Amino acid sequence: MDNIRNFCIIAHIDHGKSTLADRLLEYTDTVSERDSQAQILDNMDLERERGITIKSHAIQMDYEQDNKKYKLNLIDTPGHVDFSYEVSRSIAACEGALLIVDATQGIQAQTISNLYLAIEHDLEIIPVLNKMDLPNAMPEEVKDQIIDLIGCSEEDIIEASGKTGYGVDKILEAIIQKVPAPKGNTEAPLQALIFDSVFNSFRGIIAYFRIFNGTIKKGDSVKFFNTGKEYEADEIGVLRLNQEPRSVMSAGDVGYIISGIKTSSEVKVGDTITHVTRSCSAAIDGFEDVKPMVYAGIYPVDTDEYEELRSAMEKLQLNDASLTFQPESSVALGFGFRCGFLGLLHMEIIQERLDREFDMDVITTVPNVSYKVHTKKDEILDVYNPSGLPDISKIDFIEEPFILAQIILQAEFMGPIMKLCLEKRGVLKNTVYLTSNRVELTFDMPLGEIVFDFYDKLKSISKGYASFDYHLNGFQPAKLVRLDILLNGEQVDALSTLLHVDNAYEFGRRICSKLKDLIPRQQFDIAIQAAIGAKIIARETVKAVRKDVTAKCYGGDISRKRKLLEKQKKGKKRMRQVGNVEVPQTAFLAVLKLD
Repeated sequence: MDNIRNFCIIAHIDHGKSTLADRLLEYTDTVSERDSQAQILDNMDLERERGITIKSHAIQMDYEQDNKKYKLNLIDTPGHVDFSYEVSRSIAACEGALLIVDATQGIQAQTISNLYLAIEHDLEIIPVLNKMDLPNAMPEEVKDQIIDLIGCSEEDIIEASGKTGYGVDKILEAIIQKVPAPKGNTEAPLQALIFDSVFNSFRGIIAYFRIFNGTIKKGDSVKFFNTGKEYEADEIGVLRLNQEPRSVMSAGDVGYIISGIKTSSEVKVGDTITHVTRSCSAAIDGFEDVKPMVYAGIYPVDTDEYEELRSAMEKLQLNDASLTFQPESSVALGFGFRCGFLGLLHMEIIQERLDREFDMDVITTVPNVSYKVHTKKDEILDVYNPSGLPDISKIDFIEEPFILAQIILQAEFMGPIMKLCLEKRGVLKNTVYLTSNRVELTFDMPLGEIVFDFYDKLKSISKGYASFDYHLNGFQPAKLVRLDILLNGEQVDALSTLLHVDNAYEFGRRICSKLKDLIPRQQFDIAIQAAIGAKIIARETVKAVRKDVTAKCYGGDISRKRKLLEKQKKGKKRMRQVGNVEVPQTAFLAVLKLD
């Protein structure tokens, strides 16, 4: 065990984690030149296209120093705030962390929040200054920021470049010297923490684990502590570029287990694996259950595909434990699922993965957050869906979730960003100048306001420099109303939203005019209305496609024309009673991007 080092890489999005991981793999000859490619650990097409890491990936490297052979287990983590749950799982399986900071951008909000996660788990932090090869790097300034943040000395900060490979040897030396070897007792009962799992259509479910105590051999009878299910370890092994089987693994090792599990509900990320005969007395403290921030409905476009969608969601949940879902039905869309996501990017990624990996066409409803509704009978209801809101006469007051948002920006963008936050009903709590040019703003804001387009606007106002991180900060009473969209007097429940009374009029008007462009014209007029309760606050009309019935009358009496027009009018009226309005899928999506 003295020769094992388990460490992860944490950083803000786009600070060069995956590129630096590539250099570490090349330097230790884990990857041959033939297999080498950029961002080798990002194995999803989506990750490569967007240049972000979505999943944390584990890989083992061999490294020799002072004639001693070491096994290094590296876990690369995502950097975006929506995938912070992945980061917390990686941190739970490690003893050390490389904190990577971009020398051109300095410390960003997600760097700070991931760092606090690592410090809570008592990890050894190794600060690395990346992208030193760029002409606009500011090493002195950024070093001062790192020293302020973690209180290290200047000699501890390693200068490196993921692109050129400069400083990689120093990083590996620092890992071996500073990161403690795993502690654990190989003789104790087996305790292994599951930190991830994937579905393989040939082998069933593959669970990734980190052993804290004990030893596991191929063919052992094992059980999962929380679910109590028993299995046989058909194959165990370590994660190299491909999975490499081993006959025995002991405390400190990171690897995988295949035991022919077919149902996804039997594997819980954060569960403990132990032996059936000599089981451990308690499960390992994993990570807390994830709290979804944003809720949206996902429905199959073809209602017959409901069961396929369910199995696709279950397989996705194995690979992404922060996705939560429960069945629900909608009048407009049929049967589907109410899903909880960690943020809007997370929601977009899940939608993309359903399309690519499982070939599912889905409709997503307007995202919203969970509200606490206090009724006049002193009951508290959790409402995730506007259609679940009780009658307005029974409601005493509604509370909405608030967040504490930390925004780190350059001083020149301070005015427009404060204006944006105040428009979103934010309250400024604190302003801290980190350096003469970098400011940290802390706002108390309603979560419902940032769900739509806040992050995109923040990025465009600050030319991509501002970084944003948030955590929940309790519930506060708010004046909220339910805005319904009616088509010819019929309510479309998938387009209902709960929002603040001040924004309702503007939002209703924008949705109506957007839907007017998207709903195809029919043989009859379609009235699109936005309503709060019984009060209509906005209206647009999609005009009917008309045939010119008076074309054959040239000259002659007006009464002939009028007779033909009246006849047409009656026909249109009759058609409107039997005709129904199809809402195209683009309409549901366009509501998400109103600007």
